[in-house]
Amino acid sequence: MKTTKALLLSVLFLITSVSILDAQKQSTEKKIADVTFNVSMHCKSCQERIERIIPFEKGVKDLTVDLEHKTVKVIYDPRKTNEDKLKKAFENLDYTCEKIRKDN
Repeated sequence: MKTTKALLLSVLFLITSVSILDAQKQSTEKKIADVTFNVSMHCKSCQERIERIIPFEKGVKDLTVDLEHKTVKVIYDPRKTNEDKLKKAFENLDYTCEKIRKDN
């Protein structure tokens, strides 16, 4: 009887531990997304302005500016911002921008 109780408690403890670890893993996983915009930048000064200001938008983790192709790839936390807010940030700098659609 004692062995059965001990075994049952051990299994219960193991299941509980696995559930807790799984929940912690899900809550600590980094959630990121990315979007690429065509942006109406014209020169090196435009690129530098974007690189200086857009990273301070809430949720922005990183960005890559390609002046030659006039694109900006933004990596962001979707829990803190979204594509519309990022587009608005470019428009607040007086640039026009359109999302580049990803081919699946």
